[in-house]
Parts: sequence; structure tokens; C-alpha cells
Amino acid sequence: MPKRGAKPKAKPKAEQPRLRTVGKNVDRAEGVDKLTGQARYIDDLVFPDMLHGATLRSTVPRGRILEVTRDPAFDWSGFTVVDHRDIAEGGGRNVVAMIVDDQPLLAENEVRHQAEPILLIAHADRARLAEGLKHVTIRYQPSEAVLDFERAETVLKEIGIARGDLDAGFANAEIIVEGIYRTGAQEQLYLECNGMIAVPDADGERSGMTVYGSMQCPYYVQRALEGLLGLPRERVRVVQTTTGGGFGGKEEYPSVIAGHAALLARKAKKPVKLVYDRHEDLLATTKRHPSIIRHRTGLLRDGTIVASEIDLKLDGGAYVTLSPVVLSRACIHATGPYRCPNVRVRGRVMQTHTPPAGAFRGFGAPQSQFAAEAHMDRIAEALKIDPVELRRKNLLRTGDVTATGQTLKDSVTAEEVLDRALRRHEKALRKQKAPKPGVLRGRGVSLFFHGSGFTGGGEVKLASRAGLELTKKGVRLLVGSTEIGQGTRTMHAQIVAETLAIPYAWVETADPDTRRVPDSGPTVASRTCMVVGGILARAAEKLRAELGDYDSPERFRERARVRLKSGPVKVIEEYRRPTDVVWSDETYQGDAYGAYAWGCNVAEVEIDPVTYQARCTHLTAVIDIGKAIHPILVEGQIEGGSLQGIGWALYEEVVMRDGKMQNAQLTNYIIPTTLDTPRIDVEIVENPYPGGPFGAKGVGECPIDGPAAAVVNAIFAATGRRLDEIPATPERIMKVMAGPEVMERRPAKVSVQ
Repeated sequence: MPKRGAKPKAKPKAEQPRLRTVGKNVDRAEGVDKLTGQARYIDDLVFPDMLHGATLRSTVPRGRILEVTRDPAFDWSGFTVVDHRDIAEGGGRNVVAMIVDDQPLLAENEVRHQAEPILLIAHADRARLAEGLKHVTIRYQPSEAVLDFERAETVLKEIGIARGDLDAGFANAEIIVEGIYRTGAQEQLYLECNGMIAVPDADGERSGMTVYGSMQCPYYVQRALEGLLGLPRERVRVVQTTTGGGFGGKEEYPSVIAGHAALLARKAKKPVKLVYDRHEDLLATTKRHPSIIRHRTGLLRDGTIVASEIDLKLDGGAYVTLSPVVLSRACIHATGPYRCPNVRVRGRVMQTHTPPAGAFRGFGAPQSQFAAEAHMDRIAEALKIDPVELRRKNLLRTGDVTATGQTLKDSVTAEEVLDRALRRHEKALRKQKAPKPGVLRGRGVSLFFHGSGFTGGGEVKLASRAGLELTKKGVRLLVGSTEIGQGTRTMHAQIVAETLAIPYAWVETADPDTRRVPDSGPTVASRTCMVVGGILARAAEKLRAELGDYDSPERFRERARVRLKSGPVKVIEEYRRPTDVVWSDETYQGDAYGAYAWGCNVAEVEIDPVTYQARCTHLTAVIDIGKAIHPILVEGQIEGGSLQGIGWALYEEVVMRDGKMQNAQLTNYIIPTTLDTPRIDVEIVENPYPGGPFGAKGVGECPIDGPAAAVVNAIFAATGRRLDEIPATPERIMKVMAGPEVMERRPAKVSVQ
């Protein structure tokens, strides 16, 4: 088990309440079903008279659709075929309902990226279905495609953050350091591919629709289907099935595949299953936004940061999708966990003719904090200051003000996680063997933070709701948050059991079904514990007050049975923004988040001087999450997020050619295997946040923010050559080690005032 610490100023243990369930490693709520194979994933489900669906996609990155032809010599009997005209005829709108309605569900006259859906077909026989796809021909009039977001001109979203007087800050600076940092796309690579089953009601074409599927956000899908099908909300039902991972990849994209399945089902008047294979899932779905980030930093000679100008560009692909929230988080986190009185951040998402980018664990913060932490090491090199001491001099502390003007008040632990990580790493490496002769070894550090939940304005707009209902056994959770492998059901049940002072086993969870549970907001943004768990805790407090005082679980059950004789008992609560959180979406000023998780990574990297392969051999991860509701689940989240960060840093490269992913299969989209996984040494720091349930903050995303920078900084320590682009493949490492002429392509720019 990892060591757990507390902030030195926290209350003594004697003053802390004794917890019976929270903080304990109880059995996972869904664990037995998954271990025994009883859990049913979307492709396990079969409905009577069900058809199988497939998608015909564009083969050019940009162009006009001239003609779609079905081979008249082919036997089309038994097939259902849908194109964009069926949407309007059914009374719906041909858009994927998201932040901006710019993306058609099916292309009409033009295509904007490779693999854009144009036509849908369904058949009872999968083999016949595959044959049918081969007998559809599409003629295009190709147009010039914009494939390089650094040269793109169309801006999908722009955000600016400003504080202080930037010109005065640079005028007072004694040294100015500049750097440019690039990150590539990354595939979420959940274990279970995307899949949906649409089941039309039996009473006619304009009747209701039920969709079952692998997803993170059932209410996103419901809203998308309402507009697409032209149906009122009460006639659209969405049910999450057992879901094999998401990492953000099943946040917005399920609205697309659900819409496709529903259109086929409505026309066929039969259930339709639409499940991607791995190749199609890799080819067509969203990825992490590639980025290019420029830093210009003014400093005093002692390392004090006095001015910071950051220009941030993301590749959004062909449509907006979730780019505004990705850019928002990237900009808010762009300075890293450091104070600076004079800041200007300019962020833009650029449009290209490539498949749309979308949500991926951390969504924007990993890109901007990679740049911030790589830049800190560049500054340290320029000033000849120890990188750790540079961080210590500038890191945020209680009472400091962020770039958005937020004064940090609670659970601020940047210095604590830094100190703990350095001590822990040093202790762990005392027993490490020396590398083989000739192998280069280096150590790198990264310090990072991550806002829990959406911005203050975002949570208010969501107005999330969750609640409880009494059962004869105990209580049932009514919550729209989804279990996607991270332990949501278990953690929520622990919070409620602790609040009600009843056994954990007495708490069950209703399946996420839009007809049964309220809209708790999306299962994203490290909000499921702090925000939704907090709503459930308040619902439990209200229920406990309604039942009156009871001194034992048995008395709780007695009172519950008495109340149930009068009818069902249900308590629903809604999100309440903390009174001290003030935020403006117009100015991007104020309290961006109620609380931040804080983390530090120390990475040990070895580089083979012959193959130029870099390998992370040890990663220390110290994360402050406020309170570990379930310590083993928390440790698993930290290990998993850290490994995804290492994969992004060293191995995972989405290769694009003519706007199409060329390595859309697991034979050559490389992720770290168990043999590539270093020892990940985890320490959980518990520095309670008063606004979270039992002090909890977010944990799911913070761990992915730091590993890439720690690894790249370790590569610099090992080679003396700075690599400012990831993934750090052997080819890129070989180039930066090849000689000064290569280094001149992106030099470190240092100006002395």
C-alpha cells in the first residue's frame, strides 16, 4: 500500500471523525459480475429480429459529393439504407448536438475529413452487410485540404486570459527565455470499442426510441437523439450498458454512433446493433488535440518569474465537438502551478480537414503543462539554476493568485508534493542497479495541478442532480454518472453509506437509464467524486434528517420500513456552487475551480546509445487528492493515468497521411505493454478540501498531466540535448543527438535585458 500523508497544518488525528466505510478498500460494487463474466457488454446483447449496421465513409479529406450509387446488379433485398434525406423526412435536424451545431450526422453535399459518415446500411447477416458496403460507389469533386494546423487560418475557438501589465513585466525582466513545444495526437484505446443498439417502440415510425450502449454520458446522447429524430425528450430513452473504458473517447462520440443506429432502426422498424471493430474505431473517432505552444518568460536573475506570455494552438480537426472546453482547460493551466504577476495567454483551436479531435483524459491540461514544465527546465538551464529550486521559488502557495485572478485558499500543496516526491524517489533509487555500460541515464521532474470539475460557470450550467430512494434493504443511488471501470459505483456507495451510517452492502445503484435516474452531468473532468459525490452526500444528509435520529443501522432499517408503508421515499438534490466561488465566462477571471489536485512526478529514463530507444525505468507519482475514498482504486487511477502519460511521451504516435490515420491497428499504433511499464511508485497525499465529500477532490485526470514533461526533462538530463516534441521516438532522439546543425532548427532563445 502507498504511504499516505497529511498537510502539516491539518487537524490532529484525534480530532478527525472515525470513518467506517470511507477510506476503506471495500469490494467493488460491480466486481463480481465482471470477474465471473455475468456483466453484459453491448456486443453481448441480442434483441429479437435484430439487424446489424455499418457505416460508409468518405475516402477524401475534402470535397463535394457528386453522386452516391448503389450497384443495380447487387441483390439489395433485406437491406435498410439511410442517408441524410431520411433525417429531414423524419422531422429531425442533421446535426450532432454538441456545443456548436456545426457537424452533420451524415454528410450531405460535402465532406470535410477522411472517414466522415455518408451512408448507413443494415442487414440481418453480417457477411451480407460487409458485401453490401462494397457495392456502393461515391464520386467526389476533391478540394484542397488544410492538413497542417500550424498553417491553418480558420479559428474554431479563441480564449484569452490576462493579468497585470505584461509590457511592464517584460520591461522589468533581467532575462527573457523563449521556447516552442509540440505534442501529438493520442488515441484513448479503451478495451471495448464503441457500440450501440437502437430499439424502436413497436407502435410506428414516429414512436419513441430506446438506445443501449457503451458510453460516458447518457444525457448527452439523449439530447442529441431528440433533435436528430424530432422527438420530445420523454420518447427518447438512453441506457448505459456495461462499458469497457472511456478516457473521454466515449463522451461525445457515442452521440454519433447512437444517431446512426437510431436512424437505421427507425427506417427498418427493427432493432439495429452498430458496433465498430478496432480499425474503424481508430480510424473514425476522436483523439487528443495535437498542440504547439510558445512560451516567452521574463525573469529576474535569481529565477523569479515576472512576466509570462503564452501562445497556444490546438488542432481541432474538421468540427468543433468539445474543443472549447479542451481549450479552456489548456489555457487556465497554461502557466503551470506557478505564480506570475503579469500574464497573457492566447489560445486558439484551428480547423483542419482531419477527423475531429475530442475529449481525452486531462483534456487540454496535459498539453499545456507539458509545455510549461519543459519550459521550466529550459529556464533553469539558461539561468544555471537547479530545476527543483527554480520550481520551489515560483510555485503557488496558499494566498497566491492565479492567472485568472483566483486567490488560493484551501488544500494548496504544490510544495508538499514536490518535497515528498523528491524524498520518495531518492529513497526508492538507493537500491537501483547501475545501468549497463554505455546506457545513458537521466532524471527529470515535473510539478503540476488540475482543477477538479468544470469551471465555476460550467458546473452552474450543468445544474447536476442526483439522489436516493429508500429500499427495504437500505438505499438505492439515483445518479446519472457512469461506471466505466474507474470505480464510480463503489466510491459513491461508500460516500452514502458513511453519511447514513449504514453498511456499505446496504447501498445499491440504479443503472444509468434516462427514465430512472436524474441528469448528474457528464462522467468527465474529475467531477464524479467531488461534485456528484458531494450532491449524493447532501441527499443522504437530508434523508437521514427525514428519518430522525437513529443510533444503529438496525434502527435505520426499522425507520425506513415504517416510512415505506406510506409509499416510495425519494430524495433528489441539485448542485450548489460554493458561495465563495465567483467566475466569469466572459472575462475568464475569477475562481476557475473550487479546488485543485496537485502532483509531482520524478522520472528515471535510460537511453540505448545504439537504438536511441528511451525507456522510463522508474516513475514516482505523488498526488494530493484531498481524501482517498477507496485507496486501492485511487492508486489504480494514479498508476493508469501515469502510464498513459508515459505512453504519450515515448510510444504513441498517430501517423497521418492525406488526412487519414495510417496506423489504425494495434500492430503499429504502439502503446506501452507490461514489459514497457516502469515501476510506478505512488504516494497519496490527503489534504482535505472543505467543499468535497469527506475532503475529496478529483483524482482521475491529474496523474496524466505530469509524466510526459518528467520523461522529456530526464532525456535532457541524460543526453544534454533538449527534445521539445513528443512522442520522443527513437527517430526524434537520434535527430537531436545528431549534432548542432539539427539543434538550430528550434533553438532556445535567451535574451539578457
